[in-house]
Amino acid sequence: MKLSEQKRLHILDAAEQLFYDKGVAHTSMDEVAKTAGVSKRTVYNHFDTKDALFSAIIERMMMLLNSTQHIAFNTDKPIKEQLMTIAQQECELFKSAPFLKVAKIAFMHMMSQPDFAKQIGTHKVGCAVYFEQFLTDAQSAKQLVVEDKELASKQFVYQLKSHIFYPRLYGFDVPSEAQESYLIAQTVDLFLARYQAKSI
Repeated sequence: MKLSEQKRLHILDAAEQLFYDKGVAHTSMDEVAKTAGVSKRTVYNHFDTKDALFSAIIERMMMLLNSTQHIAFNTDKPIKEQLMTIAQQECELFKSAPFLKVAKIAFMHMMSQPDFAKQIGTHKVGCAVYFEQFLTDAQSAKQLVVEDKELASKQFVYQLKSHIFYPRLYGFDVPSEAQESYLIAQTVDLFLARYQAKSI
C-alpha cells in the first residue's frame, strides 16, 4: 500500500472515531489531523471539506455493512422458517458494533443537518437489499399475497428495529436473549397473519 493510501486510511479511521465520540459538528479538521498523525494540509489534500470526509466515512461503513448474506426464497422450506432466519440475521446486524457505530454517527449528524436523512435513506443494508425480491418469489410460489412489497418490507424491518435496534441506539433497556427470541417470533407471526396466502 502506498504511503498516501495509508495516510488516507489513518485519516478515515481517526475521523470515524472522532465523529462517533463527539459528532461531526463538534469535530474540527485540526483534531482529525492530530489524531491521524498527519498534517492538516494532508487531510485537505485527500478531503476538500469536512462534508467530503464525512461522506467518505459513511460510504466506507455502508460497504462494510453490505456484507450481509442475501437469503433467496426456497420453495423447499416452510415460509415461516425462512422468515425466522431472515429476522434473526437482521437482528444480529442491528446489534453489531459496526451498525450501531454508523447509526450513532448518522443520528447525531441528522440532529444538525436534517436533510442528511434523505441521503442516508438511499442506502440499503441488511435484508432491505433483497427482501422485496424474496416477497415477490414467495408470492409467485403462492406462499404470500403482498400487494405493496415496499411497504411490507418496511413493516417487517421496522417492527424488528423498534424492539432490537432503537433501545440500543438510545441507551434504553435492551431485551434479554429470551425476550429477543419471543419478539422475533411475534414479528414473523404478525407478518404471516397479514400476508400469508390463505389455503382453500
